[in-house]
Amino acid sequence: MRGPGGTPVVGGAWAGYPRRMRTPRGTPTAGPGGPQAPDTAALVPRWFLRTVAYAGGLLVLGAAVWAVVWMLLQVALVAFALLVALLLAALLAPLARVLRRWLPAWVAALLTVVALLAVVVGIGFLLVQRVMGQLGNLTGSLTTGIDQVRGWLIDGPLALQPRQINQVADRIVSGVESAAPDGFTAASMVISALSGVAIVLFVLYFLFKDGPRLWGWVVETVPAQHRDRVGEAGRRAWETMSQYTVGVVVIALTDAVLIGAGLFALGVPLALSLAALVFLGGFVPFLGAFLSGAVAALVTLVTNDLVAALIVVGIVLVVQNLEGNLLQPLVQGHQVRLHPVVILAAVSVGFLVYGIGGAVVAVPVVAVAYRVGSYLRNGDEPGGAAGGSGSDPGGAVTG
Repeated sequence: MRGPGGTPVVGGAWAGYPRRMRTPRGTPTAGPGGPQAPDTAALVPRWFLRTVAYAGGLLVLGAAVWAVVWMLLQVALVAFALLVALLLAALLAPLARVLRRWLPAWVAALLTVVALLAVVVGIGFLLVQRVMGQLGNLTGSLTTGIDQVRGWLIDGPLALQPRQINQVADRIVSGVESAAPDGFTAASMVISALSGVAIVLFVLYFLFKDGPRLWGWVVETVPAQHRDRVGEAGRRAWETMSQYTVGVVVIALTDAVLIGAGLFALGVPLALSLAALVFLGGFVPFLGAFLSGAVAALVTLVTNDLVAALIVVGIVLVVQNLEGNLLQPLVQGHQVRLHPVVILAAVSVGFLVYGIGGAVVAVPVVAVAYRVGSYLRNGDEPGGAAGGSGSDPGGAVTG
């Protein structure tokens, strides 16, 4: 037999046309540098490679989170002041936008900061005046209540000895005195607080004046192929922070009005001050509402009677259920809502790390991180707006 062109067939193959032999899968093949090593993908299971990749990613992420937390702890005052400035900017952004329609940017920013200072100082002055006016009555009521409790401990079912009660009282007084800061520590705390306030006001002014320009500068530092994604993530972060801040103020104000109305109806002394305490406690989810409500009930027990205190407890429980089931979904929306366990964990960690200030800013930080992480992981999300500008998150501070 002859092949194409008259080439004789030898051994079932055409001479000059060698047949290409297929090599079994996984068999080492010869290359320019000699035999090649076997394919590692064929020898190592895919689940093992995937596990190693995930473990490496988690290690890198954990190291990055640890580094960020460590740096924030080293500059705790500055970090907390920046967070507070962002929250206040999210709350007062509508006022700044309205003022900028008729005034230059720097004038609108300055007036917004001055309005904030006026409100805070005015409310603080009224509360201090109210407390000082009723302090004598409250002191007398507290003394009477303590005497009643002491008499019940001695003459009641416990039948304690007066010496034992005095020892416990001395220990409590000693603990309070030891917990109180000395002169140097108190002065340092005052200086730190004033420095933090100055940083907050300074940052607030420039956020109101140059908010879009600052955010545009941040986006420009990102590689061009990621700017749209970073811009959209920033817009969602700002939207979440604005929703949370406005929502928590509305909820705290509602709690203070409803509980304060109940305290006024019962004739509780310092009802206005207790309502203000409830308002401030509303900025710390769960723990703040619980503690402020407990203080209101205890003051009512001391100044009025047990029945009035139980009524105050009932009012607090009703208001808290109204807040959780109606106000939060209506005011804040589903994009800001977190699981109660997550909120409690965030508040606890924030309190342990930064104290009361950390407990206040913990939940909005977690809410923003969760929404931004969801967007970066999944792209668009249900209920979220797609696309967005890469230069101004959520209309920025001043729009």
